[in-house]
Amino acid sequence: MSDNKKKIDFNSIRTTTLVYFMLFALFLVAIIWLLQDFFVNNYYETLRVQEASRTATSIQGQFIENRRGFASYAEEIADTNNVYIRVDTNDRSYYFDGVSSLENGPALTKILASARENLEASSIGAYNHKVSIGSSKYLVSATQSTTPIGVSTLYIVAPLSPEKATLEIVRNLLMYISFIVLILALLLSLYLSSRLTSPIENITASAKNLVKGNYNVQFDGGQFTETNTLAEVLNTASYELEKSDFYQREIIANVSHDLKTPLTMIKSYAEMINDISGDNPEKRREHLNVIITETDRLNKLVTDMMSASKLQSNAIELDKQVFDIVEMAREVFDSVEVLNDHDGYDIRFSPCKQAFVYGDRDKISQVLHNFVSNAVKYCGDDKYVCIDLRKTSKKVAVHVLDRGMGIPKDELSHVWERYYRTSANHERAIEGSGIGLSIVKGILSLHNANYGVESTEGSGSDFWFEMPIAKNMPAADRKRGSSKLEERI
Repeated sequence: MSDNKKKIDFNSIRTTTLVYFMLFALFLVAIIWLLQDFFVNNYYETLRVQEASRTATSIQGQFIENRRGFASYAEEIADTNNVYIRVDTNDRSYYFDGVSSLENGPALTKILASARENLEASSIGAYNHKVSIGSSKYLVSATQSTTPIGVSTLYIVAPLSPEKATLEIVRNLLMYISFIVLILALLLSLYLSSRLTSPIENITASAKNLVKGNYNVQFDGGQFTETNTLAEVLNTASYELEKSDFYQREIIANVSHDLKTPLTMIKSYAEMINDISGDNPEKRREHLNVIITETDRLNKLVTDMMSASKLQSNAIELDKQVFDIVEMAREVFDSVEVLNDHDGYDIRFSPCKQAFVYGDRDKISQVLHNFVSNAVKYCGDDKYVCIDLRKTSKKVAVHVLDRGMGIPKDELSHVWERYYRTSANHERAIEGSGIGLSIVKGILSLHNANYGVESTEGSGSDFWFEMPIAKNMPAADRKRGSSKLEERI
């Protein structure tokens, strides 16, 4: 067989649908033919017995009550019901043959003789019996009654087997029906398989284009609810992939720039120390401080990227304990308060009463550091930043507020996405990788903590999260938290 010749895929929906429909059609045809045999040989016989019994009763009553109209009545009944009727009286016999297969031949003579003998032997004056002659079956009914003209005997012979012509007609009809059923099953299976596979083939073709990096493809699900739902999900996935790809390209550019700047600074100042300030302690200290600062920047960038990678792969582990979140927030404030004196910032701390929570202290501290770092970057001309803690009976909320440029309303829902940076970022040189808030989102989600941002363009932003107050903690965790608190005090 040629390699270019398409092979039949027996696992495809198209082939499977076709095969199942044809098997179902063949099963129906087989059932019809089996029922045909049962109907002709059994059901037909039962109906004929019932019909012959009713006919005998009717003819007997007509013979007794209406002798003058009996001949025409009996002839009509014989022809209509395909029976042989014979009435023997004292002076003569009447017979009406509606059965073409008997025709007063030897078979009829034998049947009537047997019926006469059995009737004479009967104590009730009636005889009803099935007889077989060759391949044919007959119901023979004989009754004897007393009429005004003497004793009369009524014989009715009804064939119980359909005539050959009738069987031939039925079989021909079933052949046509079987052929029509098979053709309709074939056409219907081809139509349905095409309807089922077309949207899937379209989706597959679009998915192949998506794999090649074409994010502008549109998935069409056709007319089925399931394929439409699949197409909608894939369209959303395509949009998200395109957005993620854009953000990744942007982050690569940002990270490359952020890495290049401190590396250049480190190299330059190292060369200066080597060439110029090596013997000058004051200059050497100044240059080394620049190298340390730039190294810290590199370390923070690498740490953020590692944290994002761990969150994405669910490899991050939490070291949960009971700790005072107010104390933790104060430590964060202390680390940035130096900016008030050196750079003219107005960073404030508004604590609440002592509040113990249950979580990973270092990770929650990282969250607050990120919020404060963002506020410092985006604060307004007054350089105002406030760490505000608000406590209720059940929860404690941590807010970081600034009076900066704010975030556009249509971008608020995207700030937590990985690599996303608001359009306002392009208005000023901002350091950072764009993954800080996605790390925050991952950490807070692992703590099942509520979080959010409220912002108005030109009025500043409020980044916040809240955690439940620790109650009924395990004794080991409470003791651990208390001992850590005593160490800090």
